[in-house]
Amino acid sequence: MARCPPPEAPRVRLDLRGWRDPAIIALACMALASGFGQFGAVTALGDVAKAFGHAVHGASLADRAGLSGTELGIGLAVLRLASLGSLPLSGLADRFGRRSVLVVATVLGLLFTVAAAASPGYWWFVAIFAMGRPLLTTTNAVSQVGAAEETAASDRAKAIALIAAGYGVGSGLTAVIHGLVGDIGFRGVFALAALPLLMVIVVRRWLVEPSRFAIEATAPTHPLPVLGAVARPFRRRLAIVAALFVAVNVVTGPANSFVFVYAQNVRGLSGAVIAGMVVVAGAFGLLGLLVGRWLADRVGRRPTGALAMTAMICTGVLSYSGTRLGLIVGYELGILAASVLAPAGGALLNELFPTSVRASVAGWSIAASVLGAVVGLLAFGAIADIGNRFADGAVATFTPMLLAVGLFAFLPETRGKELEELWPSTGTEGPVDAAVGDAGGSPRRARRGLGG
Repeated sequence: MARCPPPEAPRVRLDLRGWRDPAIIALACMALASGFGQFGAVTALGDVAKAFGHAVHGASLADRAGLSGTELGIGLAVLRLASLGSLPLSGLADRFGRRSVLVVATVLGLLFTVAAAASPGYWWFVAIFAMGRPLLTTTNAVSQVGAAEETAASDRAKAIALIAAGYGVGSGLTAVIHGLVGDIGFRGVFALAALPLLMVIVVRRWLVEPSRFAIEATAPTHPLPVLGAVARPFRRRLAIVAALFVAVNVVTGPANSFVFVYAQNVRGLSGAVIAGMVVVAGAFGLLGLLVGRWLADRVGRRPTGALAMTAMICTGVLSYSGTRLGLIVGYELGILAASVLAPAGGALLNELFPTSVRASVAGWSIAASVLGAVVGLLAFGAIADIGNRFADGAVATFTPMLLAVGLFAFLPETRGKELEELWPSTGTEGPVDAAVGDAGGSPRRARRGLGG
């Protein structure tokens, strides 16, 4: 008896979107909520120290701030360590989908942030805020994954830049509000997290499940969340990426976390001046995102990342060099450098790994970031306690990370390539139709057979 030919594999449609599509804007709104919730601890750190410590006129950091650099460093390190919880949470997005994990993580994270406003003491504050930290970190990571998967190569860096801009706006809002309305204290800043919570409830209807994930979900087997990301084909590449994230966050951890308590309690800048710094930094951040997106698409992800990382290290040293001018100039240029890094680094991270483990890899990158930030915070805080030597802390902590810039040379360049070219889809054995939505919303036909 003649055997019947196997049925033709079903045709799967790959729907991609332009970077200004409502679904991408919704992801940026989620990142904004994450930034608002997470950055409050940094913005209001000076008020937290004064509220739970004992500030007096003196030479040491503990005298000026109310808590010692070691206490502040340990508290911030605990908050960073709490972000390790995003490792399994981000991995869940590879099993249950990007949209559901995004909504649940953001809502719960903001609820914990609001609850931190009622903290009766410093370590209570650290504990409550730490409960929401991994959830909001997951929001930011999965938002970038969703933006990368929803867009074609020509729009991917733009979409990731938009996500970074959303996070930056949310972070900047807390600093501006605290600077201009300093009387509300840290409790008022955290209570205001109820506002982005309402925004999330509204914009969640615009969130969609990326079609790339939907295709991958049809695969007969699925890797375990998180653990699947370190399967043999990915180990060397993941190790290099993790090392880069460690190095970057050894710098950004203390550089960003101590900047406002340093400006307010050590250098004596007024709330209005600090708010002005943040507003100007918003313009520098936007410029950096535009420049970073252009460089990532024209020059490449790797050289852009290496250049921006070097600039971040140098500006971090300048910020804590000991003068008000150095602080202001270093802070603004540091924001510019970090913003240049965001589109290239975010695109490279998501392009280096396949859809089946992309969210899990984002979780591992967060774990590496936490490790780097904790090392940087503890080292920087301990050195700053010795004679109020912030400049020495910056030099000793930041400059060794210049050696890690060379790691970019060990990664492949992914500029201009579709995800399916880099990692053929395992979610379907049949051909894929790709329809890419342009900026105006009308679909344009892209290449066929990307997942074949």
